[in-house]
Amino acid sequence: MVYLLLALSFLLIISLFAVSFSRVSDISSKLNEMHLERKQNVSGRDFPLFPCGPRSREWEYFDGKCYYFSLTRVSWYKAKAQCEEMHSQLAVINSYAKQNFVMFRTRNERFWIGLTDENSEGEWEWIDGTDYRTTFTFWKEGEPNNSGSNEDCAHVWISGKWNDVYCTYECYYICEKALPN
Repeated sequence: MVYLLLALSFLLIISLFAVSFSRVSDISSKLNEMHLERKQNVSGRDFPLFPCGPRSREWEYFDGKCYYFSLTRVSWYKAKAQCEEMHSQLAVINSYAKQNFVMFRTRNERFWIGLTDENSEGEWEWIDGTDYRTTFTFWKEGEPNNSGSNEDCAHVWISGKWNDVYCTYECYYICEKALPN
């Protein structure tokens, strides 16, 4: 009789263990699902705060694109290369709204933009191929003037006005890129 009770107790304990293990497994699966769902919601919730990506907080959002304002001064060529390393390009200013954004952000410091006439003097070109002749311009009065020759690169200058200067001059730069997917 004692052996029968011990055997029944043993079967009951094994059954309870199996049921408990099954419940723990179900709860663990549900917690993993909730964690994944929460993780997706967090990135969706972060979009309004960090549309350029939560890991790209040094980039600023404006009008569907992301902008990086450098903290170091370099030549136009180095600025172009550094933007490309960040999967972007020097900024193309093709509207008054973007000009205002840049003007407010640069606060009378000199920042390279993606405009050059190095291929042919006086034939200004945006680095992304945007047609210079039909788009917005914001040159400082009397510019571009190629003063002293070899002023083949453009930067934003006092009051946001554009100025042509030699490309080896060192100033800050603005990169722009599309929003991350």
